[in-house]
Amino acid sequence: MNKDVRHFEDPAPLPERPILAEVDDGDRPAGVVSFTSRPGVYAALDLGTNNCRLLIACPAGASFRVVDSFSRIIRLGEGISTTGRISDAAIGRAISALSVCRDKIKLRNAQRLRLIATEACRAASNVESFRDQVADKTGIALEVINRETEASLAVVGCSPLVDPQGQGAILFDIGGGSSELVRIGRDADGQGVPRVRAWMSIPLGVVTLAERFGGKDVTREVYARMIDEVTRHVAPFAAAHGGDLGAMHLLGTSGTVTTLAGIHLKLPRYDRRRVDGLWMNDSEITTAITTLLGMSYDERANNNCIGIERADLVLAGCAILDAIRNAFPLPRLRVADRGLREGMLVEMMREDGAISAA
Repeated sequence: MNKDVRHFEDPAPLPERPILAEVDDGDRPAGVVSFTSRPGVYAALDLGTNNCRLLIACPAGASFRVVDSFSRIIRLGEGISTTGRISDAAIGRAISALSVCRDKIKLRNAQRLRLIATEACRAASNVESFRDQVADKTGIALEVINRETEASLAVVGCSPLVDPQGQGAILFDIGGGSSELVRIGRDADGQGVPRVRAWMSIPLGVVTLAERFGGKDVTREVYARMIDEVTRHVAPFAAAHGGDLGAMHLLGTSGTVTTLAGIHLKLPRYDRRRVDGLWMNDSEITTAITTLLGMSYDERANNNCIGIERADLVLAGCAILDAIRNAFPLPRLRVADRGLREGMLVEMMREDGAISAA
């Protein structure tokens, strides 16, 4: 059995939550932000292999209200698959983006924080040096989470989009350096909150796959080889958990699926309000992917739903999606422009009693 295919169990106890330190004139951590009563403002940061994302929110009823956000493509994992290290250039890009996040957290007076890093930091041999530099320059102490925790946070963030009339979903999160799949199901009577039944993670994402096969000029043959590579990793999980898919659907969270949604809707520029929660059927997904395969690199770069920062990565993401579609042939996909950050916010607010538990 593939070592990356595992049944989901309750995550192991997490390490002590990271802090945001004040930085003195010498750019050295000098103190911590603390609170003595229930915090009103929460911040969740996700430093991924490709993106740095921040979401700041306040509890509101059973959910939360976003008060600030930030997203920047930094390609932290660029070259890690060959060197095993985070490059100096990537460290510089990360620190620049994290400095913006630090300033936003302070501006909004966020007191309850979770600041995570994922696959690039899991894979890099110089991760501790990188974390030290981040702490020195920005005051941010990154928590490197394992794949199981990453999968569980994606479920918390995206579960509101599971069809309430269905039996569950195959959730997938296509990242920069890894991809997670989770089978979410309801109880046998079809009632209750969807729960995690099984999960897997593979060490392939849009950055690692594009670096291996090329991302700018992708022929049909190269694209097929990408799908085959991903299929090899996904097959054991599909064999164990791909049966009895009636009344289920795919649920995707990633830049890949949101880009496909923008292409499908022919948006002149990306619009989250039209994309988050969108349903696409199988033929619509195929048409959008075919459109992307027919575009040159320059055409992808000039498309406002893709842009130059994703132009060499989006087809690798489509190949991962196609491998998942082949393994789990479901007729509908729901697109989620949400994920880890939303999952972290919900978890923290539930822990504090600021919103009700599901």
